[in-house]
Amino acid sequence: MNKVSRHEFFRRLAELDPHPVTELQYSSPFELLVAVLLSAQATDASVNKATPRLFAVANTPENMLALGQDGLESYIATIGLYRSKARHLLQTCRILIDRHQGQVPPSREALEALPGVGRKTANVILNIVFGEPTIAVDTHIFRLANRTGLAPGKDVEAVEQKLLKVVPAEFRQHAHHWLILHGRYVCKARRPECWNCVVNDLCDYKAKELVPPKGR
Repeated sequence: MNKVSRHEFFRRLAELDPHPVTELQYSSPFELLVAVLLSAQATDASVNKATPRLFAVANTPENMLALGQDGLESYIATIGLYRSKARHLLQTCRILIDRHQGQVPPSREALEALPGVGRKTANVILNIVFGEPTIAVDTHIFRLANRTGLAPGKDVEAVEQKLLKVVPAEFRQHAHHWLILHGRYVCKARRPECWNCVVNDLCDYKAKELVPPKGR
């Protein structure tokens, strides 16, 4: 995909959804951090089913730490890998209290020092909470970037670096959300809905189906 096509690609996505937001439910930076940690290898929908009950009793590091391992597990047991996630969350809460006055830190280095927080999670927090034009590459974005020719790369970090290089500056702040939502609902893994895609003429995907299957 060339420079002109990439600009048009994002212009159309922006026109469809000028102010995209995460589908995770939260009301504070700490709640977002918890939700993103819980969403690893799980769906946003499954996280959103569990967190309202959890946040009603523990929406600060201090309150969550007070729940203990068993108590926290009881709130997130419906989410995959809940035991290890509970352990990481409690360790994270302790670090936030001891090193950051109970606040979510604004630096990548500090975020990635938290248990269970990798580059993708740090990018999400830096983008949404602190307004940095980062791009968190998940499976949806990795697939879309390679399939469309937008920013092909052999691994998620290669795709991230390519996206940061080629996404026009005016679209970089919201690029993560436009791409993840497009990958989740249109450019799907098994059968991309090319017939329902506003950028299908800009995309390099060779197996495009521009007519929806019967019954759709």
